[in-house]
Amino acid sequence: MKKRFPPWLVKRASHGEDVHRMKMLLRKKGLHTVCEAARCPNIWECFSKPTATFMIMGDICTRECGFCGVKKGNPGPLDKNETKRIAELVKELNLKHTVITSVTRDDLDDGGAEHFAKTVEEVREKTPEVTIEVLTPDFKGSVESLKKVVDSKPDIFNHNLETIPRLYPFVRPEANYQRSLDLLKNIKEMEGDIITKSGLMLGLGETRKEVIDVMKDLRQVNCDIVTLGQYLRPSKKSLPVKEYVLPEIFEKYKEELQGMGFLHVFAGPFVRSSFNAEVVMQNSHMCR
Repeated sequence: MKKRFPPWLVKRASHGEDVHRMKMLLRKKGLHTVCEAARCPNIWECFSKPTATFMIMGDICTRECGFCGVKKGNPGPLDKNETKRIAELVKELNLKHTVITSVTRDDLDDGGAEHFAKTVEEVREKTPEVTIEVLTPDFKGSVESLKKVVDSKPDIFNHNLETIPRLYPFVRPEANYQRSLDLLKNIKEMEGDIITKSGLMLGLGETRKEVIDVMKDLRQVNCDIVTLGQYLRPSKKSLPVKEYVLPEIFEKYKEELQGMGFLHVFAGPFVRSSFNAEVVMQNSHMCR
């Protein structure tokens, strides 16, 4: 028997025509979104606005993270024209804010950092008024790769810790907690004006104390924005959900984290790293 979600995690699909139109535009341009690849529950809302988190460098990831629904394997060569097609679609959709993420490409010398930077630059050239958020992998800790992306001057630089350190061997076996923290720290040291952002999934077996300890670590590296959301299993091959966290628990986290000095806190069952990213961007500027 299929396990039912608790009532607060049931969403009804809507805006079918808008979603279909968005998918057709993406297919026409030969582009990918993490919204589709990771089977995000918010896809109906985001595609109907329209907003999307563009996923560059293909749709095949070189890492075997236990939580992720993106395909794993050996990706092909980079599509050099992808950056221009993304810039064209951002302009066509008249987006005010756009998020650019990627699969992890450990097969590339710079982890795809130059491709990230070029995408940011192409989007800004076509649509100067748009605000740009990048959500990057860890580039295996390479400061040189990180600097390439920072130098392209995105408005928000996001890198998710995803979970608490104890669970890394199961959730992010090829990543390193301290390496990810150092990346966020290095961003601020390279360019203090960039807003930094990170997030955790809850429901994988973490304790409240472990979550708060991670939040303290993020404040130590001057992370500006944090997101907390419910982990939902994207496929039977992915890690099982250990707990469905009550909405009121998310609210308690939000209240406590706001007192820790974050510029903005998003916490709730359906919160995802790039969900309502444009709202976070607006609120961040208002708080400064």
